Amino acid sequence: MKGRYLSLAVLFWLAVLPLRAQELPSGFPEDVGISSERLERLTRVFQGYVDEGRLPGAVVYVARGEQVAYLGTFGHLDRERGVPMPADALFRIASQSKAVISIGILILQEQGKLLIGDPVSNYLPEWAQTTVAVPKEGGGYDVVPARRGIRIRDLLTHTAGVGYGYGPAAERWKEAGIQGWYFAHREEPIRETVRRMAALPMERQPGEAYVYGYSTDILGAVIEAADGRPLDVFLREELFEPLGMHDTAFYVDPSKAGRLATVYSSRGNGLERAPDGAGMETQGQYVEGPRASFSGGAGLVSTARDYGRFLQMIVNGGELFGTRILSPTTVDLLSRNHVQHIADYGVAGGTGFGLAFGTLENEGRFGQPGYAGSLTWGGAYHTNYWIDPVQDLVVVYMTQVIPAQGLDDHGKLRTLVYQAIVE
Repeated sequence: MKGRYLSLAVLFWLAVLPLRAQELPSGFPEDVGISSERLERLTRVFQGYVDEGRLPGAVVYVARGEQVAYLGTFGHLDRERGVPMPADALFRIASQSKAVISIGILILQEQGKLLIGDPVSNYLPEWAQTTVAVPKEGGGYDVVPARRGIRIRDLLTHTAGVGYGYGPAAERWKEAGIQGWYFAHREEPIRETVRRMAALPMERQPGEAYVYGYSTDILGAVIEAADGRPLDVFLREELFEPLGMHDTAFYVDPSKAGRLATVYSSRGNGLERAPDGAGMETQGQYVEGPRASFSGGAGLVSTARDYGRFLQMIVNGGELFGTRILSPTTVDLLSRNHVQHIADYGVAGGTGFGLAFGTLENEGRFGQPGYAGSLTWGGAYHTNYWIDPVQDLVVVYMTQVIPAQGLDDHGKLRTLVYQAIVE
């Protein structure tokens, strides 16, 4: 199935979507300073990934100046059944959920329902006294009290010391049945999982280090406690409906199941269809299953179009088509690097982390184009996105490959998008 792209595909896609919300206008890429001829390079490269059997299918979405300039669909939604990839395919976005939940916290701050400097225990009392597992020389660990309480801001910046249950006290987390980011199989509400989590030893002291883990799942429980609505209802009413994100939810409506992209695994020797069932490297239970756990850290399903609208709201300073979600001052705050004081953060010198997104601090740091101030992240199923306020650019890349060994598509995509910008 050859890649379908550029303005005719965009126009067709917008025409067949239900007219439930105002859509980003579409047109020729040249209208927004992007070369159609140069975009063909992007199409050839990504079609090549499919033809070589390295990528099962993908959707690439590029918007500039509030105009959809490119919508490329490649490969298959389901290779075995021969179903081509549609522009409105549903994807498990895993950690791309984190930005959505973090924006939810900032909405509550603007509504006066919390402050991000508040202790988490103001909303989740069991988090008042937490502990930390400190490794000992020769093996084992000691459990010591946390030096201070965890604050909401610590969770937003992933500096609360909360990992994914694989730290020094991994066996305790395993016994509790809390390890890894996959929650779709759980029959208990997220609030109960987070309650049990508080009794387990954390990996680092609050504010001491960047530790990627359950912080955003905890934020989801904070939202429920501070607002009073279930997390799925809060997101639907405060974000998804106002932004016209009609295909974004924690679980797939059965009527939309035929649009859910199939998960594949790449371990360096070609693609294999991931097995059915529960787990981090399976098809997951996003259609059939308990549908009870709302994982703010990794549980949402979305489309390129929906996530593009969410990001466009950020680029626009907190509003989309006259609907204001956040104030420009809050968008400015969340876009700044908040972990510059963390010595062992990620890749020192090139990146940072704000209150919802990773931040690019040093343009050209990795030998790829980009501008300082850009915001980015991705998900475990190999999805990726970035927004560039300097270029007024939104890019969303959706695919479903886990693990994704031997793929260099993220770097190629960044280069191929920027080389097509000519004005």
